[in-house]
Amino acid sequence: MKIRIKDNSIRFRLTQSEVSELGSNGMISGHTEFPGQTFTYAVEKTEDSALSAAFEANRMVVRIPAPMVSEWVSTDRVGFDGQAGKLKILVEKDFVCLDNTLEDQSDNYPNPNAKC
Repeated sequence: MKIRIKDNSIRFRLTQSEVSELGSNGMISGHTEFPGQTFTYAVEKTEDSALSAAFEANRMVVRIPAPMVSEWVSTDRVGFDGQAGKLKILVEKDFVCLDNTLEDQSDNYPNPNAKC
């Protein structure tokens, strides 16, 4: 899972297996080890009706309503966006890059703009 933060905007990109795990287990998380503390980020399935986000105790979480997660897992839908207060939220499937990159992309979704 990748996160991008810019001012009041957060973007989560999930690989195929992460989207599948979110559908099966209701949660996917990762962490970054800073000296002296750990920053955790997560995406969770919720029974709420709207996309939401929270930051508590060094943990950032985006919550996606269960019907959205079900649709996301079973269709070609790329992602969802929403807003929580001033915070803009985007959660999307991670596609293979079209340029050369050294990053392992073996679990990313096929890029729809790739030429055959």
